[in-house]
Amino acid sequence: MPELPEVETARRLIADQALHRRITGVDDTDTFVCRPHSPGQLRDALAGRTLTAAHRRGKTMWCETSPVRGSAAPGPDLGIHLGMSGRIVVTPPGGGQPAEGGGPRRRDAQPRKAAWNRFTLDFADGGSLALFDKRRLGRVRLDPDIDALGPDAAEVTPAEFRTLISSGTTAVKARLLNQSKIAGVGNLLADEALWQAKVPPQARTGSLRRQDADRLYRALQSALTSAAARGGAHTGAVIAARHPGGTCPRCGAEMVHGVVGGRSTWWCSREQAAAP
Repeated sequence: MPELPEVETARRLIADQALHRRITGVDDTDTFVCRPHSPGQLRDALAGRTLTAAHRRGKTMWCETSPVRGSAAPGPDLGIHLGMSGRIVVTPPGGGQPAEGGGPRRRDAQPRKAAWNRFTLDFADGGSLALFDKRRLGRVRLDPDIDALGPDAAEVTPAEFRTLISSGTTAVKARLLNQSKIAGVGNLLADEALWQAKVPPQARTGSLRRQDADRLYRALQSALTSAAARGGAHTGAVIAARHPGGTCPRCGAEMVHGVVGGRSTWWCSREQAAAP
């Protein structure tokens, strides 16, 4: 699933290549991806406008839109969520080779189908922006509510993180995955950050000492920076060891598998052993 670093690549692609291009057509006929909007509702709201800025908090993106001609009022925000495997595809003016951003591109024996473009903006210059989503799990909506999201994992301060991660009695991995507390961390980033920090994923949040929380904060920021530079959360140092028979890349101990916070979880049997 695309996590914060992958979604940021999609946001940057929109910011770099899709802004200030007049929208002349909108394909919003996929009623599942575009719910609760009915077909034509997104088209009517966006046609004639341009995207003017691209933002992200956690895994949620939204684009500001311009006023329509003759009006001073800004347009609605266009919210885009990539779901499990969605990608943003931007075609340059006049057509040509498109650029992509989002989840890791996987090899597929099937040729791409036009139907897998679940939502498309056509621009006056002949190019387009599309949400490519074979699994049809992404979402597009107007004026998305982001107030329920916690601070962005890449922007949260050490003090904010310490408060958010250290209260209550839930498992620390479950807290990392709770988007209302810290937005943007998915399963791979959580396992990577906990492994880097040598924190057991099942440790209770209220049991974390200040030095544990601070070490986990630094590990999370390191994991985010590395993932952004190397192409995604799947590039983390421990990710390749998350399989039966895998060993810790740091100490060589056996990796252990379990379910924490309802998610498949791997940790080092030696360095992340839970306290007795």
